[in-house]
Amino acid sequence: QVQLVESGGGLVQPGGSLRLSCAASGDAFSIRTMGWYRQAPGKQRELVAAITSSGTTNYADSVKGRFTISRDNAKNTVYLQMNTLKPEDTGVYYCNSKKVIGAITYSAWGQGTQVTVSS
Repeated sequence: QVQLVESGGGLVQPGGSLRLSCAASGDAFSIRTMGWYRQAPGKQRELVAAITSSGTTNYADSVKGRFTISRDNAKNTVYLQMNTLKPEDTGVYYCNSKKVIGAITYSAWGQGTQVTVSS
């Protein structure tokens, strides 16, 4: 069982930056694919960025060139550096962990951290 705790959200002006962190407890962090999702009011949760155990990353088109996902396996932590923030980046950001064993995918979610981009 893995537990995920996000931190780093807050209120920032358009054009500003924030760095989110997600600390994971439990086993086998290094083999997990870690992701950041966000959910804006009235909208569905969407993938923002993900990073595999080998370090391969993928991003939503809306954040490419502005956000960077990274991981530190020694600290069991994944980060999301968000630059040039826009009001449309506002939402609750959730950390997700996926571990695949055979045909079974084990998924876990953090409690979320609020990001508000507003002047």
